[in-house]
Amino acid sequence: MKLIINGESREFEEAKTLQNILNELSLNGKVMAAAVNMEIVKQDNWSSFVLNDNDKLELLDFVAGG
Repeated sequence: MKLIINGESREFEEAKTLQNILNELSLNGKVMAAAVNMEIVKQDNWSSFVLNDNDKLELLDFVAGG
């Protein structure tokens, strides 16, 4: 399965949930917001949201600054 994550193409062996991808990329706890194909996915749904081939993910972390 191919996913585009923050503009970078990545290959995975099988269909996965959004939470599985975060775990596999060691991003669990670091991502504050996620969008799949420009649609926000609520954090409560990450473990049940199944990704499809060629989905585009944007994983965001909020940074304080000035």
